[in-house]
Amino acid sequence: MLFRSKRFSKANDDDIVIDVSEEGGIRKLHFGQDDTQSAMKINAPNELLLAYSRCVFGSLLFLDPPRDMLLIGLGGGSIAKWVHEYLPETKLTCVELHQQVVNVARSMFYLPPDDERLTVLTADGAAHVYGMEDESVDMIMMDAYSSTGIAAPLANADFFQACKNKLTDNGVLAVNLWSIDRKFDQYCAQISEIFDGRLLCLPARQKGNVIAFAFTRGQNSPQWERLADKAKKLEAQYGLEFGEFVSDLAKMNPHNDRRLFI
Repeated sequence: MLFRSKRFSKANDDDIVIDVSEEGGIRKLHFGQDDTQSAMKINAPNELLLAYSRCVFGSLLFLDPPRDMLLIGLGGGSIAKWVHEYLPETKLTCVELHQQVVNVARSMFYLPPDDERLTVLTADGAAHVYGMEDESVDMIMMDAYSSTGIAAPLANADFFQACKNKLTDNGVLAVNLWSIDRKFDQYCAQISEIFDGRLLCLPARQKGNVIAFAFTRGQNSPQWERLADKAKKLEAQYGLEFGEFVSDLAKMNPHNDRRLFI
């Protein structure tokens, strides 16, 4: 057996094979032989187990919780569940290409049904963004990796520009990237150019994931002291390691001993 655990399901959906495994009270979603896509603690299903999924909310160091958020790529629904549980003022739309992924997220990973704050669509993420017309959102999160990397329609300058066009005046695009991806520097350069250099990279302490944040507005190059104070408040409110996020921002972004330049 590929995973040293019980295999719960294997379902073909076009070109994707979905495996669900469970061991030690942790349930995981895998796309065939790919690495873990999502992980859930069965007795705490809304907890964010994977480091990169927690880093997504490093945006809260700079911006208020989004009123409207778009998530491209559902996986097991970890990010969607956290938003639904902890950001009660946020209206979230999730766009997932594969219906079977939605089915598994709902049946095995406790993703709640649609309501006034959560809408899950089975659709192409790029087409959805291009088709938003007059709609705008405060945050777009792109989490659409597979074993072959980011799908081409979601990884080009035209798409990143379309995302910027759909963000509000103080919005943010967050993209889950791999630092070992041969196109990592290319993606960052494209995003930075489109967002006029307003790009921050937050490395996750897990397997090379990096969350790239691109802001439609400059963030006034905050002082480290102010970020640390904000991190303490956010940790008390949400229980995520915001203090570590602040420290890790110094690893990949322009700064001096007083400020982070953004």
